[in-house]
Amino acid sequence: MASDPLFWVMALAVLAVLGILMLGIGSFGKGGEFNRKNANKIMRWRIGAQLIAVILIVLFVYLRGQGG
Repeated sequence: MASDPLFWVMALAVLAVLGILMLGIGSFGKGGEFNRKNANKIMRWRIGAQLIAVILIVLFVYLRGQGG
């Protein structure tokens, strides 16, 4: 599995979602002007990245379940 390029792309997408989520939680916790200006944008980026990550996970499971 570690030699599979699709696995690494999927793992990178999941880590990107985690990074965006941590940025959002950190800015929410800190508050201030940055949070007021960017909270919605960060949430939209997270949802988009999460959609891509879920599609890649499903694709990975489907292709590897087929023996490919």
